[in-house]
Amino acid sequence: MRPRRLRPALTLLSTLATAATVALGTAGPAATAERSAPGRHTAAAAHDLTSVTELLARRLLLADKVAAAKYGTDTPIDDPEREARILEDVRARSAGLGLDPDAVAAVFRDQIEANKLVQRGLYARWDANPGERPTERPDLATEVRPALDRITTQLLTALADTERARALPSCGPRLAVATGWSAYTHRLDALHLKGLGRALPSVCAES
Repeated sequence: MRPRRLRPALTLLSTLATAATVALGTAGPAATAERSAPGRHTAAAAHDLTSVTELLARRLLLADKVAAAKYGTDTPIDDPEREARILEDVRARSAGLGLDPDAVAAVFRDQIEANKLVQRGLYARWDANPGERPTERPDLATEVRPALDRITTQLLTALADTERARALPSCGPRLAVATGWSAYTHRLDALHLKGLGRALPSVCAES
């Protein structure tokens, strides 16, 4: 029997692995795909993908502050103009990093949709449970968006650093493991796990 303290972690890892597999589609077995790859490169690939999933989780958690800033105001969850500016910015910056602008834009489009998924879920929760509504309203311009912008810069760097790892046929399974670890370390609940699954589809080059 597994020790009781391990069960939550194992259950969470299993859940995230399933979510990542669904989001990414079928991926080839890692052992077969990389049988000829040096051991040190395989280990580095797994580590690098965790650097990406950590940023995805951190960005997703900021959705709580975005929602708290907007809830009960006239500011909509959807902001097409800002979303377009973000995608235009990452396209331009990705070229300077030697990345495919379309591929990078796809990753960030998923982050935007994941963020909105969490915001909508929080709105529904707060509508149904008034006692859980936020008691403070963060400032979007001075607090929340600068934090999102910092993660954008870090994520662009991480995508450049992991470009080779993300092109491997085993990227899907490795991403699932890295995502499960990041979800566990950040103690994500069901809503944020769903959001993190939505953030994954474009991370692997062959997804």
